[in-house]
Amino acid sequence: MPFDPPEQPRSIDALRELMRKLRDPQGGCPWDVEQTSASIARYAIEEAYEVVDAIENGSDADLRDELGDLLLQVVFHSQMADERGAFSFEDVTESVVTKMVRRHPHVFGDAEERSAEGQTRAWEEIKAEERAEKGEDDSALSGLPVGLPALTRAEKLGKRAAKTGFDWPDAQGVIAKIREELEEVEEALSGRDEKAVREELGDLLFSVANLTRTLGVDGESALRAANAKFERRFRAVEARARKAGRPVEEHSLDELEAHWIAAKNEER
Repeated sequence: MPFDPPEQPRSIDALRELMRKLRDPQGGCPWDVEQTSASIARYAIEEAYEVVDAIENGSDADLRDELGDLLLQVVFHSQMADERGAFSFEDVTESVVTKMVRRHPHVFGDAEERSAEGQTRAWEEIKAEERAEKGEDDSALSGLPVGLPALTRAEKLGKRAAKTGFDWPDAQGVIAKIREELEEVEEALSGRDEKAVREELGDLLFSVANLTRTLGVDGESALRAANAKFERRFRAVEARARKAGRPVEEHSLDELEAHWIAAKNEER
């Protein structure tokens, strides 16, 4: 059947009708028809990261497009759920509206707490109540998705534990822990124990995540910025190598270090 979008193509109804057509076994897209929530799960993560990239790049045009791609994932999953009789798109929107009203009693109820700190505390308390209602265990660590980026999940685990009082008194305590973990990595290396090296490196990374949390720094953002800086400077090293008439692989380590230092100085 032909695609007949609503009179307002900018509406969510147009997108939903588009997805229904793509999923139609008679005349739809074969690829879209054969998909399941499990088969396209990774795309939601990819699209969410592309939204973040657009925000960090400061491009409103890119942000508009990437938000559209992310919204498409919501509509895609909702359509498949509707087809199997699980829930509809309206159920999704009802769920999030109900949840947000419940979590904002200072706006939609009679709670008087107006400070950002107090609202954050109340938010966590309400989420804990919701987890209890779902029958989750009473651990402070319950409800953290395993699929989160490891650095983000490490920060959240540390934050949850810290709310119970299980935390260092200040950043210096975390830094001391990082030094301790680094020494254990060196010990594992000296013992040529690959399993121990992997385990101790994990402990070191977890301690670094605790430091970013303690300092109020978003670890994922900080690491993305470091990645971008390294890529920018290494590309400058490659450009300098080409300008010298030889590929980067033919430069000595001392020459590459000199190019690296020059690239750093250019950014200052």
